Amino acid sequence: MHGLDDNRLIIGSLKLRQKKYFKIFVLVVLIFLNFRYETPLHSSEASLLSQENHNKQSFVSKALNISGDAVVTIETQRQVLSSSEGVFPPGILNDRYFERFFGLRGLQVPRSRIEKGQGSGVIFSKEGLVLTNAHVIEKTDQLIVGLSDGRRVLGNVVGEDSLTDLAVIKLKAKGPWPTAQLGNSDNLKVGDWAIAVGNPFGLENTVTLGIISNLNRDVAQLGISDKRIDLIQTDAAINPGNSGGPLLNSVGEVIGINTLVRSGPGAGLGFAIPINRARKIAKDLITSGRAKHPMIGVTLSSNIKQKSNFLSQTEDGAIIKYLMPNGPAEKGGLKVNDLIISINNEKISTPADVVKKINKNNLQSALRIKILRENIESIKIIKPVDIYDLQV
Repeated sequence: MHGLDDNRLIIGSLKLRQKKYFKIFVLVVLIFLNFRYETPLHSSEASLLSQENHNKQSFVSKALNISGDAVVTIETQRQVLSSSEGVFPPGILNDRYFERFFGLRGLQVPRSRIEKGQGSGVIFSKEGLVLTNAHVIEKTDQLIVGLSDGRRVLGNVVGEDSLTDLAVIKLKAKGPWPTAQLGNSDNLKVGDWAIAVGNPFGLENTVTLGIISNLNRDVAQLGISDKRIDLIQTDAAINPGNSGGPLLNSVGEVIGINTLVRSGPGAGLGFAIPINRARKIAKDLITSGRAKHPMIGVTLSSNIKQKSNFLSQTEDGAIIKYLMPNGPAEKGGLKVNDLIISINNEKISTPADVVKKINKNNLQSALRIKILRENIESIKIIKPVDIYDLQV
């Protein structure tokens, strides 16, 4: 009996195993058929997936899709003449008796060499016009512009303006050309995203990200006295070779032209020329070959009233510290220590406001300047002139 029971148990166990293996086999077949005959995506579903993938892109990638192709590399060449070491051995020129006897310091023979430079720029017009910095193309003999698609074309300088460090180049070839969208720098706020694009150290299509750190930064605060611009300050890295490239906002619009980075104390600060100012200068350069800079011939400082030996308070207005002889301001009746409190009925808070109002007025009409002199307000009518027409 025991042998019969054992046989029944073995047979039952085999049947259970067969059922288990059969279920596993059926499951494998179903999985295989599911992958083999998976229902294809309809075009609408595929489009939806593509849109979802696009939405996963960062805003930086989307911004570059809009204006990135318009960023160019600018290579410059110029011939520089330098003196050779002379026809006499170098040591003999240090002999003062030799110099006294012959009355000369060796015959210097000019020698030429090719000096190369590199910067960035951005195409802003379908006609192949490129905006860049004036210092990038200064005194260049040949310009070669490299595009993002690999093309390399020659360029001509349309005009340059050293006071704002801006220049316009015309590409000497037929398009079509990729163009960047220009934004409105007047709408910028501190804390907005800033994307710097350029070719630092010859590394093409380099992108850095930061924010707008400050607006209307007076270039004089950086120790630069030969420029006439207020700058956008950003912590986006701007390195040598980035000069002339665009500063973009979060939607890919050009809001500034990168111009310099501070080294040494305060290193890591980048600066760009607001695009609204750059757009106006570019228009002047294209129209007449030079930019117009309205001036009235004054040097200004902030109005600081001493309230005690230890405290001071900055009040609204700009004090005249110097008048250019025979300039429009002097001829119009302004005097040193006059406090400018409004121009064309718009309040003045700082010297930068005066410059901005004069630039906005251009050379079209006279300015209505309200001043405070010995606690008495008065109005002076002054017509600005181009800085190049001022007689010193």
